[in-house]
Amino acid sequence: MTTLKDCQQRDSADPLRALRDLFTIPPGVIYLDGNSLGVMPMAAAARAAQVITQEWGTGLIRSWNTAGWFDLPQRLGNMIAPLIGAGPDEVVATDTTSINLYKVLAAALSITAADAPQRRVLVSERSNFPTDLYIAEGLCKERDYTLRLVEPEAIAAALTADVAILMLTHVNYRTGAMHDMATVTAAAHAAGALVVWDLAHSAGAVPVDLAGAKADFAIGCGYKYLNGGPGAPAFVWVNPKHADRFWQPLSGWWGHAKPFAFTADYKPAAGITRYLCGTQPIVSMSLLECGLDGFKAAEGLGGMLALRSKSLALTDLYIRLVEGRCQGFGLGLATPLEHAKRGSQVCLTREHAAGGALGSGAFAIVQALIARGVIGDFRAGDGGIHKDILRFGFTPLYIGFEDVWHAVEHLRQVLETEEWKKPEFNRTQAVT
Repeated sequence: MTTLKDCQQRDSADPLRALRDLFTIPPGVIYLDGNSLGVMPMAAAARAAQVITQEWGTGLIRSWNTAGWFDLPQRLGNMIAPLIGAGPDEVVATDTTSINLYKVLAAALSITAADAPQRRVLVSERSNFPTDLYIAEGLCKERDYTLRLVEPEAIAAALTADVAILMLTHVNYRTGAMHDMATVTAAAHAAGALVVWDLAHSAGAVPVDLAGAKADFAIGCGYKYLNGGPGAPAFVWVNPKHADRFWQPLSGWWGHAKPFAFTADYKPAAGITRYLCGTQPIVSMSLLECGLDGFKAAEGLGGMLALRSKSLALTDLYIRLVEGRCQGFGLGLATPLEHAKRGSQVCLTREHAAGGALGSGAFAIVQALIARGVIGDFRAGDGGIHKDILRFGFTPLYIGFEDVWHAVEHLRQVLETEEWKKPEFNRTQAVT
């Protein structure tokens, strides 16, 4: 049985331990929600003040040139590229995940309409993140395509001759299950379909190799594992072989070949730059750079491979401790045990409580943990095969093994004392 001392010794021997000092974590908090919102980099407050008081306050409009504001999308994109297996100048940081998904899906549909107009179906996973499904649904209605939703085990069979696009999130937001990107992409290509990947729960958490997988399009989030701050700009990647084939639909002036020529007609920039749209949110972009600096610091310590190794060790430990110390309380595991199929989170299910008055209790258990300083989150089931989820993200940049031990101890106490049944933990708020 693993002890607290064992976990403390593992932390002492951890070569990545010093990375935690790059981030601000409130005292008494074990933060297991970096898969929703990463913690604040220590440098972020000073950087925001610099942008506001010096670059904006003193430099004013000159800072587009003197402070490098204009080049931020490309500069940040080049910082993200090594984390996702992309090449130089193939990624830009811009807009939101939803907006970027709209851009790449529209471009992908334009390609397939030109190359294979008989293909009129877009396939996705039924439990994909809802915004992805909403964006896809809207585009399918607009262009008279069919959106076909399937369970993960049915994806291969769904790649029939009428499929134009396969759209998947690499790591499922509910369960932490991870697709084999290379295998799935190859299967889609063999069936004649293009593939769009959402890396929101992958970038900065697991090694990704878009180029090696021969993926077509990818988008991702800046405020989860990349620690860019709430609402941080997202990113977009397009395989170079597709980049110049079509305009993306939001043909704003930042995606123009010569934005300051101010011509009346649109001429798209070459490559990934055409996936920009309007003026960038410079304060947010600058904070995202602080988050990405954490990965630069990790490069000399083994980079993404070392972070992945620690992530798996953390999640293995959490699963083992929950199984050993929280038996008899109706908990189940939704996250795959196999390393190759697991992201950087552990998702627990819970059977409905006796009598059913409080449902599964999963929401209330998470609220009781949050009150104790162990911050995870809850995702509701659908009343069918998808159960309520207690979701915990393990960001190896700043989570340690002692954190895991204490998190499980708090969970055991909440379950054993039935603390979660208190009324204050059963009241929902706007954000769950």
